Amino acid sequence: MSAEAIHARLYVPRDSAALSMGADEVADALVQEAGERGVTLELVRNGSRGMLWLEPLVEVVTPQGRVAYGPVAPEQVAALCDAGLFDEAAGKAGSHALRLGATEQLPWLQKQTRLVFARVGVTDPLSLGDYTANGGLAGLQNALQMQPSAIVEAVTASGLRGRGGAGFPAGIKWKTVLGATADQKYVACNADEGDSGTFSDRMLMEGDPYLLLEGMAIAGLAVGATEGYVYLRSEYPDAHAVLTTAIERARAAGWLGKDLLGSGKAFDVHVRLGAGSYVCGEETAMLESLEGKRGVVRAKPPLPALVGLWGKPTVVNNVMTLASVPWILQHGGAAYAAKGVGRSKGTLPFQLAGNVKQGGLVEVPFGVTLRQLLEDFGGGTRSGRPIKAVQVGGPLGAWLPAGKLDTPCDYEALAAAGGLLGHGGLVVVDDSVNMAKMARYAMEFCAIESCGKCTPCRIGSTRGVEVVDRLIQGQDRAADEALLRDLCATMTSASLCAMGGLTPLPVLSALDHFADDFRGR
Repeated sequence: MSAEAIHARLYVPRDSAALSMGADEVADALVQEAGERGVTLELVRNGSRGMLWLEPLVEVVTPQGRVAYGPVAPEQVAALCDAGLFDEAAGKAGSHALRLGATEQLPWLQKQTRLVFARVGVTDPLSLGDYTANGGLAGLQNALQMQPSAIVEAVTASGLRGRGGAGFPAGIKWKTVLGATADQKYVACNADEGDSGTFSDRMLMEGDPYLLLEGMAIAGLAVGATEGYVYLRSEYPDAHAVLTTAIERARAAGWLGKDLLGSGKAFDVHVRLGAGSYVCGEETAMLESLEGKRGVVRAKPPLPALVGLWGKPTVVNNVMTLASVPWILQHGGAAYAAKGVGRSKGTLPFQLAGNVKQGGLVEVPFGVTLRQLLEDFGGGTRSGRPIKAVQVGGPLGAWLPAGKLDTPCDYEALAAAGGLLGHGGLVVVDDSVNMAKMARYAMEFCAIESCGKCTPCRIGSTRGVEVVDRLIQGQDRAADEALLRDLCATMTSASLCAMGGLTPLPVLSALDHFADDFRGR
């Protein structure tokens, strides 16, 4: 078949990770090659499939489905086209070494259960038509036919727990806001994704922003809120651009505003940028920042569900929590609760980062083990050296040694192992890393990021750095270790929020499992 007769539909991600690897340049090169070869090119900028070690990933639509090539560098595009990239669209298989085969058949994707990320990487993130053609708005349409209490009951029955780290049942929080009496209520989405090794919120907002907006609208209908705010970290300019455009298009289409899908019910969404403070990921500090104040932690009670944004009852949920809601309203709470284990229901997008060969995002039901995530999906360390430890749950999470890799990833199992699930981020280190230095970093991070409101966090973290330094130097190890453990106990018990309260986790886990690193051995 001649090149002149070919119409090719290609997908190149616009995800930040892909952009950092040259996706824009790859897209430009494809356009240039198509023009020179007389190919009619339809180029779609999609979200990332989550296989970050293969970015930029180029997919071509064929009669048998989409076929993936990757990782593609701009200078490789001409050779790809010579090897049949465009001919693939006409049914002739390409022959380049970067050809990975049918995208949906790749083991990394086949072994996942994608509920929240079902559309990410599949659709044009800003296409209203793509969204509805792939199941979008079904949950909101169902919610519009239900009483608020029935929506809350569906979320409660699903067993959905807060994905931001605390794991508090979403249904209970929503029921509290629903039962509160006020002239105005709000939905506040915490998109201040600041934990190390986490990027699921960013990927969702860049790859399927309408899902988040739909989840927020359902939350508004459930509790009687008419306004929602997304508190977005300023370090996510691409997410900000995509989300802002999505909100504008959703308003124009009647998906947001005073008349949701012609129902006569109102709900609108606004985006506010944070200023780079890690502690503003804590819900009350986030609310302070949203109100234009300095981001410091509020004392609780009162709870934000009763006295939240501008003193009004407020649903405060993480991006992943709200993005899980449309599927629940579409398929039912029982269907969601059927996935997962114990009290950890549904799926979680786990993020593999650090020294891992195949870093990226994996959405699977709770109960998968750390070993399955890091070895089966992650392929082991990038360095090829043995895994020494993995930190689960961000910079405040515990360091779990290689001997605990068979721990199931659910809230209770990780807690029993001395850790926490957090936002589902995993950071891997190999046996060349000194864990005493990682413990010191945890205290230093807390000292830098503390809002300063409470003494255990503000002063305790500063003193913690000093004690760890002395412990490493070996001046009086027994006394310094006892002092460090006592300091950690004070921070855990007396800090106003999780910033100081959880910092001892990475410190003590490093000390307990890797004592030799603190002795210079």
